[in-house]
Amino acid sequence: MALSNGTSTTALIPQSGTASIQHRASLPNPFDLTDDQILDIVYLAHLNDDEICDTDNLYNLVSNIALRSQSLISASSLKPEFVTLKLISCQMISTRAAAHCVHQTTMWILQHLKCYSWDAKALIAIAALSLEYGSFVHLSQFQTNDVLVNSLRQLNQVQSRNVSAVAELVSYTVTVFQQIKEWARYAADGYDPEDVPDLTEAFQAILVVVYWTIAATVSSTGNLVGVSSYKLSEYRFRLSAAVEKLTTHLGNCSVQIGNVRDYVIIRNIYDRPKDIVDFLKALIYPQQKGPENPKIFQGSNLVTKGIEVFRLKHVLLFISGLDSVEDEISLLNSMYDRLQEDPKEAKGFKKEDFKILWIPIVEEWNEGSREHFKALKSGIKFYAVEYFNELPGLKIIKDRERLNFEIQPIAPLLSPRGAIMNENALEVIFEWGIEAFPFRKIDGEELTLKWKWLWDLILKATPGLQVKENRYIFIYGGSNSAWIQNFTHELSRIKMNESIQRADIIIEYYQLGKGKSEPNNSVPSFWIGVERKKQNKKHQEAVDCEIQKIVKCLFCLKRDPQGWAILSKGHNIKHLCHGQAVYQTVAEFQNWKGKVFEREGFDIAFKEYYDAKEKEISAIQPCEDYTSTSSVIATITCPNPTCGRVMEVSSVNYKCCHRDDALNC
Repeated sequence: MALSNGTSTTALIPQSGTASIQHRASLPNPFDLTDDQILDIVYLAHLNDDEICDTDNLYNLVSNIALRSQSLISASSLKPEFVTLKLISCQMISTRAAAHCVHQTTMWILQHLKCYSWDAKALIAIAALSLEYGSFVHLSQFQTNDVLVNSLRQLNQVQSRNVSAVAELVSYTVTVFQQIKEWARYAADGYDPEDVPDLTEAFQAILVVVYWTIAATVSSTGNLVGVSSYKLSEYRFRLSAAVEKLTTHLGNCSVQIGNVRDYVIIRNIYDRPKDIVDFLKALIYPQQKGPENPKIFQGSNLVTKGIEVFRLKHVLLFISGLDSVEDEISLLNSMYDRLQEDPKEAKGFKKEDFKILWIPIVEEWNEGSREHFKALKSGIKFYAVEYFNELPGLKIIKDRERLNFEIQPIAPLLSPRGAIMNENALEVIFEWGIEAFPFRKIDGEELTLKWKWLWDLILKATPGLQVKENRYIFIYGGSNSAWIQNFTHELSRIKMNESIQRADIIIEYYQLGKGKSEPNNSVPSFWIGVERKKQNKKHQEAVDCEIQKIVKCLFCLKRDPQGWAILSKGHNIKHLCHGQAVYQTVAEFQNWKGKVFEREGFDIAFKEYYDAKEKEISAIQPCEDYTSTSSVIATITCPNPTCGRVMEVSSVNYKCCHRDDALNC
């Protein structure tokens, strides 16, 4: 017999003689089969789901019989038709009293129903059993004087048949069908296996459940009509074991499908948020409140207003793991401090309207990761989310078409309306610091334009100079050779200082024009390049105006009788410095080295001390006014060594137009 070829009913009628004995010997005992073996043979007996089965109506009929339900029955024609149900019922009744014969009939039914869905296969088998079981129940329930009913009761020998075990198993199989139906509903919704992985596992369990459901109906039918006396508890045991696995997978499916539905809601909010609070809630807060809800901290202090603290604010959303984020946290702590300083407004944006929020990403929280997070949290000045479960918006955060977080930390910049202003503001912050405020891409591009021309001149004039983003660079020059020698010496000392080494700060220094063994005219060429930039009068845009300020300041530095220096971190030029003040600042590093750690940056601590030195020098050597009685207007320079400019003529008075800020001498 070849079941895969569609065996007929007559082909399953046992044969006599040696052939029959050999045939029976080749049939397996179903209780000797593993779930994996059953899965393989059952799957091969399925072709497609093309045949129609009115499962809802058929289930109502079956439950009315087996469970005494009172479901309403549709008057429409039933699919499958009576002949299909009766044919299966007859095959069950004709099955001989042996476990391997139950397997044979079960496979015949599966082959006969090969074009029905998996839930339909199980339900049709239960319905076929219900034909016999329903008649028995009907005849045994009613006491009447009706001759026909009494005759049928006697003919079916209802009073002498004990079918309590059959009744229990029939009721159980009908209950099991609810699990099968739940799987069918999930499968029909077409979820992506990556989103609902347990749906695949549930399908494998379904094949085993369907097999044992049909096997249970075959054995129950045999016991019901009296042609066999199977231990129905054995069939129920194997069926319940398969159902237990299915139930576990369905429970997981329910959770996973809930996550998929939540994701759709979150994705819609992400794509069209009402405001920044709506956006953040979608990423952080679960759709259904649980025993543990996210909390917002500022450092170690709980924020009682929660997510509402970000309403009407720009948010720098720092997203990272817990490992190797000390540099990013230090940088953002520094940005937090810079946002509190003057000027309070730039480019139409108020610094007070910018907040920093950290969302830590951890695959699985445990005691170790919790303690690690709390330790990091205690050292930050900005806001942080504390939620020791999987974030509802994790899929959005990792979505390549959305926030695109992988391993490296990112910091998208969000507007008060929840719109993304910069996919990763960390890039411009690392390169330019607070100068890049309000941290849009265009702000970084403008800073690049602002300084690129100067770097082109510096690199051309100083062969061998290498610019690396994580290193501080001093570039210096001047006509005073003694100052150059002394300043170079102090730079070498500060570079090798133990505090600098311990802080992993790398300092390089280059004298402008040095780098070639033979004499060259690179320094004059540099200043000619600066002069040409000054002669460019086309500076209608804001960045062009900034460039003119830089040009003006550079010429002011050039006139300094001692020398000048530029401090840069990577390509980000931090300070343009006069000779005496910058020399004293570097020489007196021991006085301010503690500020390097306290102010979270060498350049910040440097500027504080340098500015103080400049004020101190200016106070000792202020610009003076000269009054002349001569009719000849003389040329007189400012006596302040940090200035050295030719003083302007005001009537018959001479005075220096001193600089007001770092870029305006």
